[in-house]
Amino acid sequence: MEVLKHGVILTPSAPKLRTVLSLLAVQASIVVRTDKIIEELWEDNPPASVTTTLQTYIYQLRKLLRLGTPPHMGTAGDTPADASLRTSPYGYALLLDTDMLDTMRFERLSDQGRRELEAGDINAAAETLSHALRLWRGPALVDVGHGPVLRAESLRLEEMYKNALERRIEADLHLGRHHELLGELTRLAAEQPTHEGFQAKLMLALHRAGRRSEALKIYQRTRSALATELGLDPSNDLEQLHRAVLAADESLTLPRPRTPMRLSLSRPPRQLPPEGTALVGRQPQVGTLLAALSARHHHAPPVVIITGPPGSGKSALCAQVGHRSNGPFPDGQLYARLMDTHGCPADPRDVLAEFLRALDVPEDRIPATLSERSRLFRTWTADRHVLVTLDDVVHTDQLLPLVPASPDCGVLVTARRQLSAPEVTAIVEVGPLSAEEGLRLLTNVLGKARIAQDEAAARELVRLCDGLPAALQAAAARLQLRPHWPLSKLVRGISGESAAPGTPGHHELTLYSSVELSYRLCSPAVQSAFRVLTRLDAATFTPRLAARLLRLPEPQAEAMLDELVELQLMTAEPGREPDLLQYRFLPSVRTAGRRLPPDEGDALLNSVYQAVPAPCGAMDDDPLSELGAGRAPVSY
Repeated sequence: MEVLKHGVILTPSAPKLRTVLSLLAVQASIVVRTDKIIEELWEDNPPASVTTTLQTYIYQLRKLLRLGTPPHMGTAGDTPADASLRTSPYGYALLLDTDMLDTMRFERLSDQGRRELEAGDINAAAETLSHALRLWRGPALVDVGHGPVLRAESLRLEEMYKNALERRIEADLHLGRHHELLGELTRLAAEQPTHEGFQAKLMLALHRAGRRSEALKIYQRTRSALATELGLDPSNDLEQLHRAVLAADESLTLPRPRTPMRLSLSRPPRQLPPEGTALVGRQPQVGTLLAALSARHHHAPPVVIITGPPGSGKSALCAQVGHRSNGPFPDGQLYARLMDTHGCPADPRDVLAEFLRALDVPEDRIPATLSERSRLFRTWTADRHVLVTLDDVVHTDQLLPLVPASPDCGVLVTARRQLSAPEVTAIVEVGPLSAEEGLRLLTNVLGKARIAQDEAAARELVRLCDGLPAALQAAAARLQLRPHWPLSKLVRGISGESAAPGTPGHHELTLYSSVELSYRLCSPAVQSAFRVLTRLDAATFTPRLAARLLRLPEPQAEAMLDELVELQLMTAEPGREPDLLQYRFLPSVRTAGRRLPPDEGDALLNSVYQAVPAPCGAMDDDPLSELGAGRAPVSY
């Protein structure tokens, strides 16, 4: 440990002070809880006066290092002009600029060198990684007392050091510096006889230096060390290298230098769909989304997800927010839809290929595998400000390979199902519009005069469309095409369609296509349950009722209901009893479900007026005796 301030060494000599300062430094700008500091200093045996003792240490650090209090105490985003120590109700935070700590500089340079190596800029990678490694003056935290946090941090830093060292040696080997590397690699291989990466690089350097016999001896020595110390055989990579050295394989010769890939754009891509008309009733969500996208995280970009039922206008909201975010993302706006019109999820490998083409990557430089394309995409975005907009994401396996590297980038997602991943920083839900908001949407399209002619019918139209913007837009478009229709005519048509499943007419107003896409993502058993339950006029379903209707054990029926909620085809709300949920369809979703073609598994519908055996002999009465197609909704 060494602390310098304006060229003056201020390193604490007291062991406990060194430990406290190290703990605060490795978690710079983050509040370290008091109990964590106590555990780090004394583990399970703190002194009786532990609080007073810790406060004394903090006071001594402030005095020794001349640490002030940050001028703005309110936000974690404040960057002090000098190092400062902040006290919170729960602990302490050491506020440092990124260049004040050598570990931060090392991590930044190491990551930059990795990206340069992946992009083929070998000379730059070797120089950057050498610069990073020169920051090391010995083992990490070797002269500081270790508790659990610092012990883990020292191990992490040592692993990062080894990774950077391996990459720098790899770059030097690419540059033909095998003779210069022999001394360093011989020492590393002797110090770590079971580290196969160093042994392999020493073998390769010896082979290129014309010392094949010595390279083969290194293999035999490594094989013996692995067997003796770990009971392991050499890895496949080391075995293949051994065979290649034996055969004097040409693949081991010095590769011809690649032309480094300099990715630059004369014009940044702008792939967002048109912004469309002004949204009604979504101003709070727009503000929340813009704030979430502008939030900056230390190591990763914000990933913001928009969720809501079919027809709630997620895609339109996403497009508008994307266009309003143009300023913070000047280096490009990439867009992809992650589900096609047939309900098939898009392959992120294909999406990455389209993104790389949009970024002017030559076709012959686009890698073959998903992981390689993802790495190249992260390399390009590492130092840029790019917004990635992904519509209709189905699962996190699609999302994660498309997340860029830089915390200055942003990811805006609409999801057809509820998603959860550590990378997600915010989730914004959109639901139906209120009655007044729905009426305003119709007025914006059809004009005040036409709405005033029959405002009651307009309000009923909002109700029949569940206040969902997509359904209301479709209804307004139908009325625009038929200016001679009174609003009540369309209301009667939709009402008749909802009451009589299978009636043709206003197909698009029921959001059938959107509901069907989500339905296709269900498992076959849940698809069957959806078809059955939407044809029954229960206002709500409890797991017990669903089990009786579907003739299934209650836990299995509840799991099916939860999957429908996850796919946003149902909503869940508290029931009449504690810990009991009840599940509900939006009427428009129910109407769309009734249009789905029946299947062999829907025999239950054919016996809707017949007695149905209860599962597991739980009950003998008929669960369908009060339900049937076309009857008034009944709540159970």
